[in-house]
Amino acid sequence: MNIDSTINNAKQQLDAAQSIKSANNLAGNKSEDNFEAASKEFEAMFITQMLKPMFESIEANPVFGGGKGEEVFKGFLVEEYGKSLSKAGGIGLADNVRQEMIRMQEESQI
Repeated sequence: MNIDSTINNAKQQLDAAQSIKSANNLAGNKSEDNFEAASKEFEAMFITQMLKPMFESIEANPVFGGGKGEEVFKGFLVEEYGKSLSKAGGIGLADNVRQEMIRMQEESQI
């Protein structure tokens, strides 16, 4: 494993941790709108993590791209794909996560 792979893996883990922290902060306010936003953000992060291995296996054509710039921005592109897919309806995970968050809040109030 080379240093670039190690740096990319660390960046991916940091991005995932920040997304989870942001979702937790939104959920901490315990309102319906915040649950909706947190569940959508969680779904976007999940989709992004599912797409990353697929894009890691794609090598750049040296005629049209490649290099360090493409390596760096490929991660951003995949993250935006995840956000776009989630915004367009996603895979149905956000609804289930939101319902579970509401159920957990209701149970904690009993």
